[in-house]
Amino acid sequence: MFIADRRLALGFRLLSAVVTAWGIGRVTGVFDGDVSGVQFLYFTVLSNILCLVWFVVLAVATGRDIARHGPRGASAPWPRFSGAVMMSITVTMIIYLVILVPEAFTQNTGYTPFTLTDDLIHIVTPVLTILDWLLFLPKGSFRWYDPPLWALLPYAYLVFAFVYGGFGGTFGGGSPYPYPFMEVDRLGVGGVAAWIVALTVALEVVAFVYVALDRVLALAARHRDARGGVVTERTEGTERTERTEGTERTARA
Repeated sequence: MFIADRRLALGFRLLSAVVTAWGIGRVTGVFDGDVSGVQFLYFTVLSNILCLVWFVVLAVATGRDIARHGPRGASAPWPRFSGAVMMSITVTMIIYLVILVPEAFTQNTGYTPFTLTDDLIHIVTPVLTILDWLLFLPKGSFRWYDPPLWALLPYAYLVFAFVYGGFGGTFGGGSPYPYPFMEVDRLGVGGVAAWIVALTVALEVVAFVYVALDRVLALAARHRDARGGVVTERTEGTERTERTEGTERTARA
């Protein structure tokens, strides 16, 4: 699935940036004038900030390409990096739905899930990020060895969180751990390791599904172009399409 209309892509990306910024502003207290620096220590907020920056980069590239090449085509700087962004925000969504929400309902922690703010940062932003890739980025750039590389960002956060907490740093409520599955004092080293392995396996499966879907959609697009007499040449950040019958051409640099 691919919509080769930069105007639609620009509108979607600007809207996504605004919605993502809204969620970040709500959860960090920016809109209330009471900014909580602790919130910026959580992977949830950091991954949302990554998505916000990515949407802005995409929007700027799309506006530039509209001015240079017209409204038809794709604007996809660093298309493989979109997989890393999707992986990071997918981590946020899965941990929320699989760990935080069930624990809130079963252990009476006092935490109320599915508020507007929670929905924005844990569900809406991930869905917008995945939709942008699905609708507006040409397929075929992902590689089978990408998922382990995409996992480096979440693992870098794990290292940061454990080191920060180990040296006396605290997260919400004065806890040295940002998330329940990282609580070594409660779960033990083995329990935390088991959670990390289980989450890694689950998330890598999702990442490989992204790669497989990218390959399938790219193959379907090539078959469709071949039947329509279209030859498409893609390189990293560049797309060029020529129709063998007629004069239609689109290019992106």
